[in-house]
Amino acid sequence: MIPFNKPPYTGDEDSHVLKAMRAAKMSGDGEYTGRCHEWFERNLGSQKVLLTPSCTQALEMAALLIDIQPGDEVIMPSYTFVSTANAFVLRGARIVFVDVRPDTMNIDERLIEAAITERTKAIVPVHYAGVACEMDTIMALAQKHGLYVIEDAAQGMMSTYKGKPLGTIGHLAAYSFHDTKNYTSGGEGGLLLINDSNFVARAEIIREKGTNRSQFWRGMVDKYTWVDVGSSYLPSELQAAYLFSQLENAERINAARRQVWSSYFEAFAEFNGTVADLPVIPRDCEHNAHMFYLKLADLSARSAFIESLKSQGVMAVFHYVPLHSSPCGTTWSTFHGTDVFTTRESERLVRLPIWYGMTDEEQGRVIAAVRNALEVL
Repeated sequence: MIPFNKPPYTGDEDSHVLKAMRAAKMSGDGEYTGRCHEWFERNLGSQKVLLTPSCTQALEMAALLIDIQPGDEVIMPSYTFVSTANAFVLRGARIVFVDVRPDTMNIDERLIEAAITERTKAIVPVHYAGVACEMDTIMALAQKHGLYVIEDAAQGMMSTYKGKPLGTIGHLAAYSFHDTKNYTSGGEGGLLLINDSNFVARAEIIREKGTNRSQFWRGMVDKYTWVDVGSSYLPSELQAAYLFSQLENAERINAARRQVWSSYFEAFAEFNGTVADLPVIPRDCEHNAHMFYLKLADLSARSAFIESLKSQGVMAVFHYVPLHSSPCGTTWSTFHGTDVFTTRESERLVRLPIWYGMTDEEQGRVIAAVRNALEVL
């Protein structure tokens, strides 16, 4: 069986992780965390970045930084992972979902303004499949209404919008290094990107259990103490070491994934607009080949397609069940407007295997299986 995913592994991880294991400091913010921070700040241009144990925790930090209070409203798409909403619900916010665009599965920027109320605190665009939301429109709306923008760029590392790296456009952003992502820090991991200098000092405090310990280590205070709310948001040096080895190979990993994505796109182009719809990449977006999906006619066709691939030794999977239809979604959220595309498009979408290190033979098997399945739909 060809699996849906294999965690990225370059071969350079072993030496870095072993070095971290033998270092005097294995807890957070050691040598490798610093090297990762330097890489991101140099390559992305964010004012400050902070590694976290997961993307979920980076989003939780963002909710703390913008001081989400009970009764605040946060606008986002329903077609996303639960952490996007949970991070704000934990602080007492009510989630306001709006419909997605059927072409990219991203939040429909044209529907956001109608969902804004006097209680709205933030907009959270989710860059689905590493393809950018229409950020110029979203940032203009945020400025007009005095709102924060927090990019959920969990899938977006190495993608750009009008030349800007995803995660560097909003006030805050989060990356994921889960082992299903293009780059991993050993199974889990995340990054908080801070693009507004007003958040830098407090972010360090929140990340260090609410203490000013970071200032102490830099010699800015003679002792550290509890000064704010916070939690333990530091990953270990083992996570940072694993991630750093992948950052050193970031371009190679990106190019390899793009090659697989392009092979799929070319192989299935003849089916586009008939039995299946292929991904759409808007003109101003550079994607990172995080995902290759097809959209079939409906839920029944998707189920038949997945079973056909399985019988041919290929694992394909669907993705999110829209959050507004979940038990907690009905309690802690509302869907503004009409769900025209979110549910319908989610029931059509199926993801194909793609990972770093995928061989030509494996790609060929997937392509043959998909073509066989599509030809009988």
